[in-house]
Amino acid sequence: MVSTSATAPKSGVYYFSQGWKLVREPGIKRYVVLPLLVNIVLMGGAFWWLFTRLDEWIPAMLSYVPDWLQWLSYLIWPLAVVSVLLVFGYFFSTLANWIAAPFNGLLAEQLEARLTGVIPPDTGMFGVMKDVPRIMKREWQKLAWYLPRAIMLLILYFIPGIGQTVAPVLWFLFSAWMLAIQYCDYPFDNHKVPFRDMRVALRAKKVTNMQFGSLVSLFTLIPFLNLVIMPVAVCGATAMWVDCYRPKHAMWK
Repeated sequence: MVSTSATAPKSGVYYFSQGWKLVREPGIKRYVVLPLLVNIVLMGGAFWWLFTRLDEWIPAMLSYVPDWLQWLSYLIWPLAVVSVLLVFGYFFSTLANWIAAPFNGLLAEQLEARLTGVIPPDTGMFGVMKDVPRIMKREWQKLAWYLPRAIMLLILYFIPGIGQTVAPVLWFLFSAWMLAIQYCDYPFDNHKVPFRDMRVALRAKKVTNMQFGSLVSLFTLIPFLNLVIMPVAVCGATAMWVDCYRPKHAMWK
C-alpha cells in the first residue's frame, strides 16, 4: 500500500506522482474503471476530432496577428496550437468531470478510507446515488465560478497581438488553478465543506495547488496519457487532502 506522509505536506509535483501510484492500488482499481471509461470515450473522441480541424483553425487564429508582429510568426504559431489544445482540452475535461463526478467522489472517498483507515459513513454506490443531487449542485457552483472568468480570458484571444502572445499564458495559469479546484473539490465535497471555504483553503497553499494543476493541465494535452489523467488526478488530489486539509476540514475522523 502506497501511503502519503503523515508529516510535512509535500509539493504539488509529489502529489501528482502519488496519483499515478495510488491509482494502481489493489482494492482501488475497481473504483477507477468508470471514471476511466468516461474519460477515454469523451477525451479520445474529442481529441481525434480536434486534430482533424487544426489545419483550419490555426490559420484563422493567425489571421488576427497584426503586420508588425508577423516577424514573430515562428513563435506565435506554436502558441496558437497550444491555445487551441488548452481551451479544447479543458472544455472536454470539464464535460467528462461532470458526467463522472459521482464516480470521482466515490473514488476519492474509498482512497481516503485506505489512506487513513477511517471508514466513511454511507459508503458505496448507495451513498453515492443518495448524494448525486448535492454533487451535481456542486458542479454547477464550479461552473458558475468558472464561466465569467473563462469568457473574459477568451475575449483576450480576439485582441490582435495580445490574443496570440499573452492570452495563452494566462489561459494556462487559469486552467491550472481551475483543475486544482476541480480535483481537490471531490474530497472536500465528500466532507460537505462549502465551495467558498474550499477555495480559501486552496489559496492558502496556492503554490502547491498551482504545481499540481499545471501538471494535470499539461498531461491533458498529451495524447493517450490524457485518457487516464482523470482518475490519476483524483487520487493525487485525495492524497493532498489527507496530508494538507483533512486535519482541519474533515467531517468524519
